[in-house]
Amino acid sequence: MKKKFLILLVLVLCSKLAAINNNLIISDSFPKKLSEFGFFLDDSAQTPHENVIPYDLISTLFSDYSYKQRWVYVPNNKKATYEENWVFNFPVGSALIKTFYYPVDDRNPELGKNLLETRLLLRKENGWEAVSYAWNDEQNEAYKKIAGKTINVSWTDFLGSDRDVRYRVPNVNQCKECHAAEDKITPIGPKARNINKKFDYDDGEFNQLAYWMSKQIINDYPKELVSPIDWMDEKQNINDRVRSYLDVNCGHCHSPTGNANSTGLYLHLDETRDVHLGLYKKPVATGRGSGGLKYSIVPGKPDESILLHRMISLDPGVMMPESGRALSHTEAVEMVREWILVMED
Repeated sequence: MKKKFLILLVLVLCSKLAAINNNLIISDSFPKKLSEFGFFLDDSAQTPHENVIPYDLISTLFSDYSYKQRWVYVPNNKKATYEENWVFNFPVGSALIKTFYYPVDDRNPELGKNLLETRLLLRKENGWEAVSYAWNDEQNEAYKKIAGKTINVSWTDFLGSDRDVRYRVPNVNQCKECHAAEDKITPIGPKARNINKKFDYDDGEFNQLAYWMSKQIINDYPKELVSPIDWMDEKQNINDRVRSYLDVNCGHCHSPTGNANSTGLYLHLDETRDVHLGLYKKPVATGRGSGGLKYSIVPGKPDESILLHRMISLDPGVMMPESGRALSHTEAVEMVREWILVMED
């Protein structure tokens, strides 16, 4: 107990002495090493600076079963402002930090984790810029990878099966495929509705929005929010589960402002029109991606629905999303299949 107290005391003291390099965040170039930013007191342990606040989303993007840790940094005396149905408008000098990893064994987190990459979205004077840092084999530093990287990873899943994947660190252009709205790079996750949940912080469990207010990094948020649900909660209505899953996995592109706006298939949470949600909707320039099928969704007939066909596929010219995965999301495919099957014509 005494040893733990001393370690905690050292970390607290270090957090007072260490400084985040604000100049690097707004610089025209990216440093070679992640540690140069000063976001973490202990990079390997992912122990953040006291001003770097952890957060989580209600439902998260599928990335080949990898896990994610997220943090937000807003400079002192600045605040992000609430935007309806969109991410907070973060001030210049802010950073969104996300580390991807696999546990050694899903059944026993104490066996450790394999850090893969840390992605940064940095709010510069001219807008957001994205960069990825891949972790070295020693797991003590992450290095800038503008051109991306492929990492061969193995882990043991919850069923005790050994799993392998060729995990891909995205290049700069691939970041833009998802993180874009109206042809500009933008964050996806930190919308007020997506973080409207409790989080277990070091100083207690609090609603994340209330906690951000207490830390004075946001200016306000509505007390009544229509939020997605955790799609993995099988006690919830299947339509709500699927819509929440599609919103976070597809809705950033398949929306009127996203990269897939020309398709007319809009899968964000606010869409209510059946045709734009895919029901009996004919595809637009999908080529062989349609699999010879006629409509995005055919109620009651999942095997005739292009949406499910592309979720299942691992063919780079067919699968959706087009990048960011090498595996099919089995549990989500089963859920969407059931959703389409019980749809009324």
